[in-house]
Amino acid sequence: MKRTNLLLSILILLFLSGNIYSQSKKNVSIEDIWLNYRFYPDMARGTTPLNDDQHYAMLDNGMFIEKYEYKSGKNVGTILCSSEAINPETGKSIGKFDNFQFSNDESKILIATDENAIYRRSALATYWVYDIAKKECQALFDDKQVQLAYFSPDDKYVSFVFENNLYIKELASKNITQITHDGLDRHIINGTTDWVYEEELSITKAYEWSSDSKKIAFMRFDESEVKEFNMLMWDELYPSEHRFKYPKAGEDNSKVDVLVYDLQSKKTETLETGSENDQYIPRIYWVPESQNLIIMIMNRVQNHYELVEYNMLNGSKRAVYSESNERWLDVPEIFFSNKGEYIVLDSEKSKFKHLHLIDLKSGEEKQLTSGDWDIDEVVSYDDTKGVVYFTAYMDNALETVLASVNYKGNIKRLSSKKGTNSAIFSKKHSYYFLTHSDSKTPPTTKLMNSKNKEIRTIIDNNRLKKSIEEYDISHKEFFSFKTSEDVELNAWMIKPQNFDKNKKHPVLMYVYGGPGSKQVENRWDYFDFFWYQVLASKGYIVVCIDNRGTGGRGEDFKKVVYKELGKYETIDQIEGAKYLASLPYVDESRIGIWGWSYGGYMSTLCITKGADEFKTAIAVAPVTTWRYYDNIYTERYMRRPQENAQGYDDNSPINHVKKLKGNYLIVHGSADDNVHYQNAMMLINSLVNANKQFEMFIYPNRNHSIVGGYTRNHLFEMLTDYIERKL
Repeated sequence: MKRTNLLLSILILLFLSGNIYSQSKKNVSIEDIWLNYRFYPDMARGTTPLNDDQHYAMLDNGMFIEKYEYKSGKNVGTILCSSEAINPETGKSIGKFDNFQFSNDESKILIATDENAIYRRSALATYWVYDIAKKECQALFDDKQVQLAYFSPDDKYVSFVFENNLYIKELASKNITQITHDGLDRHIINGTTDWVYEEELSITKAYEWSSDSKKIAFMRFDESEVKEFNMLMWDELYPSEHRFKYPKAGEDNSKVDVLVYDLQSKKTETLETGSENDQYIPRIYWVPESQNLIIMIMNRVQNHYELVEYNMLNGSKRAVYSESNERWLDVPEIFFSNKGEYIVLDSEKSKFKHLHLIDLKSGEEKQLTSGDWDIDEVVSYDDTKGVVYFTAYMDNALETVLASVNYKGNIKRLSSKKGTNSAIFSKKHSYYFLTHSDSKTPPTTKLMNSKNKEIRTIIDNNRLKKSIEEYDISHKEFFSFKTSEDVELNAWMIKPQNFDKNKKHPVLMYVYGGPGSKQVENRWDYFDFFWYQVLASKGYIVVCIDNRGTGGRGEDFKKVVYKELGKYETIDQIEGAKYLASLPYVDESRIGIWGWSYGGYMSTLCITKGADEFKTAIAVAPVTTWRYYDNIYTERYMRRPQENAQGYDDNSPINHVKKLKGNYLIVHGSADDNVHYQNAMMLINSLVNANKQFEMFIYPNRNHSIVGGYTRNHLFEMLTDYIERKL
């Protein structure tokens, strides 16, 4: 009897101490996330592999470029360059570094300072060339800010773009040659790209050196006929106006030519790329160790491309590869070998994204990988050993595996842990940094050798792990369900920390949902994940569902949305809301949804087309009709509005506002160069005409990311308040 009482007392004490421990943990605050950055993980980045394959360089706080040994991780005591380096012409130090690159022989460093972003991938900077041995520094182009500065392969020149013209500087003589002279703002661009190429084809550097440094191939954009978009900047007594060329769906594009400049003859040749002016040139490549240039030419509707090889010695050309699709093609990744072969990460020719090895001369093609899974990305390739390293959804659409395949098609898994895996390789692949995370574990980075053996831990994120232990965290639970159309969808759920299965809880769904995107992945998240902890502490369940159209599940799952963006995605999100409403612990009358960009488009469609299922929706920077969005992205999936008007209009939220019943908040940045503020204005006009009440908030002079100072903290405080009031 006494023993029973003793055991009972111990159990009561354990229960009480558990409750005290739970109550002692803190709830996440928005300030923790967006002001104090308490949950931002350390990550392996900024490492530059060096030629000896035993060392790498890193930028230390913008002040020093230092040399580290892979094997030991030790700083070998070599300061390659310091921000105190003196420009002998002015006697001034060059100041804090923003970026750097080595010459190919690693005798010089090209340093960027005072970097200023232009759009998503482009920036202006003041560049310096530092000679390591001589400890001498020279300004690249006086104190002028330029774009895209790079060493030539022989390290004798640095090329760059200034005011839409292409230049080269001979380092020994310091002579500067202006290759083009017709560059003009909003008319002619040489050596870099227009807005839409940068945003949608992920290219800003529109020039390439031949391997012998005797020629430069570059693209010339004539955007004279492209219509302008203007944004008011609310910064002065009279607002200023920012104008730039933005081709909307169905509208005129830049006319793009490819030219080749010969450094010896100082002559420029324009290459013949066909009679079709209304096409895209997504990439140009020099074939290694040759005078042959390959141009990728893609038709406007983006369902066919070909690679055309130009022999710059005899002027001949020939098509070496092509691909077509009944729906659309993504721009493929291509990697060239020194053995007369190249590797293509194709656009689902086999219904899944795989690697192909192609002989340049014969055109003979070999598929290196196969199976009902998608490759995510190629992370490196070793041409000497004939091995490609990649990440892929080999097991499921939630997790990535790091793997390799040799040119014979033998696949080898390199990562073993479930979750998300990625890698950064040394120059000759003797070492690599393997980074792993899952939904409960912040990123861990380990140094591995070429035999796939662990050498040491680089980053353990123990600081973050200890910080997280102070907070009451509810982790993601992954699940799947089948829709009424028998489509299985993947999802995750975050439950309240005080979850009671016998109570009804409100639900906030998060959606992005755009073609090829993925949100339901077994990986570590930080910013939004911790905001969801704020909501969970207030009793909300947070759910995310990857609808049809998203990636990692093959071509048919992704491309079902062709010509009908918004239709199937919305059906799936509405089905998700119905499924959640059927759960015993969900309050079916309090289901909301929010999203940003494509996700804002989706949340707006859900609160209108799915008005009976959703009580509340928030749309941040939403597209409201694809007629207002850029033509490369939109026409890839929708064709032109001239040939698919119904597809554009059937799923435009503007045409469904009369169905709105619930609460709706729209947020936009007035200087959004991507999804224009016009989208919000036209939707608001339709809502007013339909006599529908809503709330709105505009962030002046903020772009699509809505950032700067207290902006993000302000935004998420506002969103939280709205959810508490309306859901």
